[in-house]
Amino acid sequence: MLVRSGATRRTLPVRNLLTSSSLRNPPRCLIPSSSRPLIEGQRFLNTAPESRPGTKKAYRALVGFERNLATAVSDVRIDGVSLENIPPVYQLRPIDVASTIQIPDEQPLPARGRVNQQGIPGDHLELLSLFDACIKVGRLERSVMVIRRIADMGGLKPLEMLQIYHTYLRARIARMEMGGEQKDTSDDVFKLYELNIHRRLPVRSETIGYMLKLSLLCSKGAKLKSRVDRYMSLLPQNTTIDLGDPPDNTAQFFGDAEPAPAPKSNIPPEVLATTQKGLGLTSLKKTISLFTQIPDGRDIANLSLAERREIQSRLEKDTVDAAVDRWREESQSMSEMGLSVSSPSLNARLYEWHMDLQRRIAQETKLAVEAERREKKTSDDLVRCQLTPYLLQSTPERLAAVTILSLLSLVSAFGVDRGVPLARIVHHLASSAEEDIRVFKITQSIPKEAIRSSKLREQKAKTLLKVARARDYYGTTKGGKGKTATTGPEKELTSDLPLPILEPKWPITIKTKFGALLLGAFLDTATVKVVKEHPETKELVSQLQPAFSHGSQLKRGKKIGVIIPNRALVEIMKQEPRGEVLARHLPMVVEPEPWSKWEKGGFLEYPTSVVRAKAQEKDQQIYIEAAIERGDMEQMMKGLDVLGKTAWRINRNVFNVMLEAWNSGQEVANIPPVNPDIPMPPEPESVDDPVARRVWLKAVKAVENEKGGLHSQRCFMNFQMEIARAFRDQTFYFPHNLDFRGRAYPVPTYLNHMGADHMRGLLWFAEGKKLGAKGLRWLKIHLANVYGFDKASLSEREEFGDKNRDNILDTVRDPLGGSRWWLEAEDPWQCLATCFELAAALELPDPTEFVSHLPVHQDGTCNGLQHYAALGGDTWGAEQVNLIPGERPADVYSAVANIVTESIDKDANEHKLDLAIALQGKIVRKVVKQTVMTNVYGVTRSGAKKQILKQLDALYPTLEADTGFEPIVLASYCTAKVFDALSTMFKGAHDIQTWLGEIGGRVCQSLSQEQLRRIAQEEEDAVEAAALRNSPVGKRAPRRSPAQIAIEGKKKLTLGKDASSLDDLKEKFLSTLVWTTPLRMPVVQPYRSSTSRVVATCLQHLTLMDTTRSDPVNRRKQLQAFPPNFIHSLDATHMMLSALESHDRGLTFAAVHDSFWTHATDVDTMGHVIRDSFIRIHEENVIGRLKREFEARFRDSMYLATVIKTSPAGKTIESWRKGKYASGMTARQELLLEVERLRLLKSEHLSERIKGEEMVTPASILESLGSSDAIIGAAEAVEAEAEENDAEAAKTSKADVDGEAEPAEDEAVEMGEQQAEGSGEELSTKFNTSLFAPRNKYFFS
Repeated sequence: MLVRSGATRRTLPVRNLLTSSSLRNPPRCLIPSSSRPLIEGQRFLNTAPESRPGTKKAYRALVGFERNLATAVSDVRIDGVSLENIPPVYQLRPIDVASTIQIPDEQPLPARGRVNQQGIPGDHLELLSLFDACIKVGRLERSVMVIRRIADMGGLKPLEMLQIYHTYLRARIARMEMGGEQKDTSDDVFKLYELNIHRRLPVRSETIGYMLKLSLLCSKGAKLKSRVDRYMSLLPQNTTIDLGDPPDNTAQFFGDAEPAPAPKSNIPPEVLATTQKGLGLTSLKKTISLFTQIPDGRDIANLSLAERREIQSRLEKDTVDAAVDRWREESQSMSEMGLSVSSPSLNARLYEWHMDLQRRIAQETKLAVEAERREKKTSDDLVRCQLTPYLLQSTPERLAAVTILSLLSLVSAFGVDRGVPLARIVHHLASSAEEDIRVFKITQSIPKEAIRSSKLREQKAKTLLKVARARDYYGTTKGGKGKTATTGPEKELTSDLPLPILEPKWPITIKTKFGALLLGAFLDTATVKVVKEHPETKELVSQLQPAFSHGSQLKRGKKIGVIIPNRALVEIMKQEPRGEVLARHLPMVVEPEPWSKWEKGGFLEYPTSVVRAKAQEKDQQIYIEAAIERGDMEQMMKGLDVLGKTAWRINRNVFNVMLEAWNSGQEVANIPPVNPDIPMPPEPESVDDPVARRVWLKAVKAVENEKGGLHSQRCFMNFQMEIARAFRDQTFYFPHNLDFRGRAYPVPTYLNHMGADHMRGLLWFAEGKKLGAKGLRWLKIHLANVYGFDKASLSEREEFGDKNRDNILDTVRDPLGGSRWWLEAEDPWQCLATCFELAAALELPDPTEFVSHLPVHQDGTCNGLQHYAALGGDTWGAEQVNLIPGERPADVYSAVANIVTESIDKDANEHKLDLAIALQGKIVRKVVKQTVMTNVYGVTRSGAKKQILKQLDALYPTLEADTGFEPIVLASYCTAKVFDALSTMFKGAHDIQTWLGEIGGRVCQSLSQEQLRRIAQEEEDAVEAAALRNSPVGKRAPRRSPAQIAIEGKKKLTLGKDASSLDDLKEKFLSTLVWTTPLRMPVVQPYRSSTSRVVATCLQHLTLMDTTRSDPVNRRKQLQAFPPNFIHSLDATHMMLSALESHDRGLTFAAVHDSFWTHATDVDTMGHVIRDSFIRIHEENVIGRLKREFEARFRDSMYLATVIKTSPAGKTIESWRKGKYASGMTARQELLLEVERLRLLKSEHLSERIKGEEMVTPASILESLGSSDAIIGAAEAVEAEAEENDAEAAKTSKADVDGEAEPAEDEAVEMGEQQAEGSGEELSTKFNTSLFAPRNKYFFS
């Protein structure tokens, strides 16, 4: 223990509780003052044993930190509320919109550089990932090269550079303590500190602690004393540092200090194995084959929790090893029979592939290591140098197995007889390898820890600091009251909290090169035996051919690389479907780990993120981590825990029927046949008719696509059947995570309750409950619902079960050979499961005593429209979506169809419109259902038109011949009518949807205050550079205001025309739409304009789409997606609230978005919960809170407004721009002029305010002359610009591709729309003027 002396020494607790501040990662977010750390009197937790340091009790808000204060529970306060008064977890908690999490925009990183002669890349993301990989494999000398390249390039904040240096220092300490480095060769690390850290970066106690530790490890005598004195003098006063157990030769610096207690080992004790007949833990290491060794009917759930967790852990960690063992065993057995290499068995061949690929990867690793040492490197050497530390993180054996497993899994999912895109395979292989490396490293660290000697264990690096300084943790004044903590740069440089560990993900370029290396090695080594008949001798001839080949296919007019399996391999895989799946695809045999961090929860070993986000989508991760840090994600994560705790089993009755149907190879319900009977169209007799031949080729391709689709579907179902068979007697669980909108999904890919009808029919609850009278009634109602009789009243649906008792019993007696009544149901497999359940209950003397396991569903009626109706207060719409009670369920689809029919009849009878006459009597419920369902989720008119066209073609195949109109024209006319009907029925909702779109358009065309500052700085730098070129040497121009910069820039700079300058500003639109759900989860839309990047690999050049936070947003996607994503976030909130309250009431709960499941006896209780949760959401002014949040989040931003040129305001603005003052001024300079005007108007000095009022800018003209008619809506302007860009792209495409255009169809569509709506004036950005307006003036007008 080292102590920096001072006038007064304060001892403070260790690991202080952080509830609101985001100080663990200061550069990432700015937390508003209202949610900062609490002042004195707002103290947390108590001194109960389970809450003291050293225990494993975790609190959501702690995020790795624990508080040890002598505080009574009654004193505990959160946001000013006593713990005794905290509402239940399923109650909504107040949200202060002024304290929402706000993340500053990411500054653009320096331009990407080339790979240098040492093989060090010039991209920041690649450098950070390479540095992390070098540290993990102990290549510290190379990591120093990476650090130097990062420092030379610049672009990182001081704390981010400190993170990198701290990681390096920790690695040096660990290597010294493990004896991997001579202590007399460590002077370089002290030089590194003096030259690179001390002179350039802020002083932090953590840094000093590492240097003291290094001094104690590798210095003696006078040098040791000198270094200790030097670093101790740099420590701030009243700082306590725990350096762990010091070496013996440092006792002189501690005097009579008491020795530190021996650290508790983090190694869990060995799990006691239980002896069982025919079942031991050693046999449970075989992944999915594990379950085949368990006696039929044996459930792992009967074991203890510790044993089940051990099994689950082994399942996750031993998947790869188990697969290799299985391949090896079959290969050895075949070898004993003399069949080894020539064996047709795929498992035997897989072992040969594995051995060959293992040798090839080992060879590649050796070449990569040699390339690092080579002074003059070739282009191949430079690529290998970048991949060396990644290859060394695993072993050739594991990499080879992961490659084979991942490739076969992906090929099976795509369909074994179809080519798989090369880019997809490369990325999939690299991602699988990255995940396996992370788990493999965790797994390998435990046994090393266990066998390490006690002396080495005592000397293990313990460099996490226990630093306590009240002003750094709480940011308060000396008395503990008054000012709150700052979150700016000053706070970043003074905080002594340990910096977070740097753990970057692999960037897309590294993944591409790494995946291409694995795939290339596999293609070169994997072979398959092909046996064919000789055409002349008729003898069977065998030959080893490549198992996969690299080819190309045309997709959407572009040639892409594909990997195609050998036909012989295709036949083998059809006969031997693969049963291996990686751990993340399997259910868990123990309850999932509770969620507590971004990647802490769900699986025990496999890292899974709490929110699904692509590697390049960093915004959502940053916001979610900040929300977790301050406890905002508590309810969402507890909701995920509730969903994960639901125990499931396979319904054996249904599984037996399904397996029989599957093995028959016939089409049963949604199971496709093995050999689908789809006749090929006859080839046209005339070879001279190109049109007929083109039609025939199109029909042939359609048949092939249909067959391929059915085969792919059967391949996917094959995985599901294999897993279901393995888990047929087990109790299992589905860990859940979220999408960026908050919707919950099970992580296991194949077997889960969100699958199709056959998956839902196959699963039931592991826990059973007696039906009771109410449960028996709901079971009968459920049968009617899954059969399709769901529009009748509840009493009529109950009678449906009684009337069909004979059909139910016949179904149970002989499902596949009887009347097959269940196959006529809308959901046949769920109907079959209900028949088994109901028949079993009816067999008892008292059916109400039957213990039921079947989930009974309560489905929302077009849930999105329900939320819109509640938001907009649409009574008529609310009736159509069953928000208002009725005798029987309302049918919104039929209601819309009726309105459309009435409108068409009116056009036909009163206006004699030909299109209306053609569609009379043809608009039924099915025609409009999909469009009504998806309208609330943002379907465009183009998409809706395709939906209606598909239904018209299916219902009326001869529509064109009967009416004389092309179906696309009729579909376009009908689409307009459907949209009109919805806007009439849900008027309030339609207005809200329009408002949300307008908000989205303004946000994604906005510039924040920080961006405006950068733009002003860029313009000032350019003006100064121009002034310096024309001024005497050494004379520096005085500092200018934004207005002066704009005027001088107009005179001295030539930045291009206004249009080009405006386009440059549009590239700076970085503001993505962010809002907070009622459960405090921040939602960040991930849509940005990605840039393409060509990466050269050993297989081919691949074009990748690379996206970063500094890329501009995709404005069209942002505004189109906002309304549906906002509704999805409300939908997700409703489901989570229902899950939390159902769990609190003791219900078993599962959900598929807006379909909620529980036991039959609990349906009534769950119904109350669902309704109460919905009401709690909409009791608040949801739209009002969203408005206030956006006002707070974007209050100082400016957005791009579009003004009609012919309006009075537009004419005045154009006249002003042609005047002497503004002539030649660019859009950037106009923007700076408006910034200056707003600054003056907000000034405290009257003279400046008067000056601001006298200034004339486009925005001031718009304020004085503008009206609602003068401004084009932001959403409308963005859409018009996007359509213009699409039209330009289409013209280019038509010019490049001869004969592909079909203008007649476009003209027909336009005709249909005009007849439905009337032609309107075309909106074009070319004929209007753009200007930047202050958001607070126009945002919510």
